Amino acid sequence: MGWHRHPFWQHRQLLGVLALFYFAQGLPSGLMAKALPALARDAGMPLPHIGLLSLAALPWALKFIWAPWVDRLGAGRANHRKRWVVACQTAAALVVLGIAFVDPAALFTTHFMVLIFLIGLLNLACATQDIAADGLAVRMLTPALRGPGNSIQVTGYKVGLMLGGGALLIWVGLLGWTTTFLLVALTLLAMLYPIWRFPEPAVARDPGQHERLDFRAWRRAIVRFWGRPGMLWWLLLLLGYKVGDSFGSRMLKPFLVDAGWSLPQIGVLDLSVSVIGLAAAFVGGMLMMRWSRAMALVVFGLLHAAAFAGWAWLAGGAPLTWQIWAVAIWEQCADAMATVALFTVMMDHCRPRHEGADYTLQASMQLMAVGLFSLGSGFSAHWFGYSHHFLLSAGLCLAAIMAIPVWWHLRRHASTTRDLETLP
Repeated sequence: MGWHRHPFWQHRQLLGVLALFYFAQGLPSGLMAKALPALARDAGMPLPHIGLLSLAALPWALKFIWAPWVDRLGAGRANHRKRWVVACQTAAALVVLGIAFVDPAALFTTHFMVLIFLIGLLNLACATQDIAADGLAVRMLTPALRGPGNSIQVTGYKVGLMLGGGALLIWVGLLGWTTTFLLVALTLLAMLYPIWRFPEPAVARDPGQHERLDFRAWRRAIVRFWGRPGMLWWLLLLLGYKVGDSFGSRMLKPFLVDAGWSLPQIGVLDLSVSVIGLAAAFVGGMLMMRWSRAMALVVFGLLHAAAFAGWAWLAGGAPLTWQIWAVAIWEQCADAMATVALFTVMMDHCRPRHEGADYTLQASMQLMAVGLFSLGSGFSAHWFGYSHHFLLSAGLCLAAIMAIPVWWHLRRHASTTRDLETLP
């Protein structure tokens, strides 16, 4: 088969739009996960307070509550989910515009709760946009394309993380706070034009979607989703697979600041290793087309555990610059491939016409777990020191892998139903 006839290239418009969707999410997420911890520590914020910044990410953990309404409102019409994406991305741009005109010195000191509120609003807009984007992706990507499709998703997201995280630290130093955040807001608005031009086709409404959506119907839908064979073990794996990553990575930037690295140096490191992570995400997607889902989850999880063991080793001594670069590259590549694998399996568990709600429900469960561990990351690093904190992160990565063989065995032997197809 020629490359131009490969399904990957035949669906390039869809994949391109999905890249824009997740790039738009990555910009504010980079601000939250990568730039803010370094900026806050540089401003003298205590480590426990930096961990508490994760409170602003609460909408990501709770988005399953309103996800069914995103699936329902406008369903059956063309451009259903695209309208949600455009509205939410516009709202995110307006919040970033507001952040641009707030004094950063006050945000990191006396106006700490204002910072939490503004970042919380930003996360609310981005989390709702994510519901619509994920629903469109699950609906339009065939099972064979989900590996490469999630490579595109992770790549677009990581490019946004690069600009919202490492590059933002550099820009703040060169251009100042206000100019930098104005540029981020304008970038979000500029991306609306190619997104709006994408022709999302209509889909027939599920007869069940005519049912009134109230609390009881919402609860039944959740019970029906998790009541399928093998799903309790999948929930256990879903909750644990990324907690070690979140627990450890939240303290990486503060560790580098305390090790004497300047914000521009951290920005250059983060930007550079993120570029390498893009290639790793592509490799992970290609491997997902050849490996079983279980093998991919195990291998990529082991790589992640090894990366945080490396950070623990570095934090226990006086690491050389090249050693920090080497471990940072390893960790970024492991994270990219593990994320591709997890997102692909999450798509596999979604039911037709419930794509947005099902994917969001899984994502919310996963984010609740990583959010709880992120909240405690600052206390852990403060009490135990960076070295033991990163070693604990590696142990959490290994513990999650232990659930994979049981989940896979039950998955392969579960009765085949319309809602639960056998995984590749």
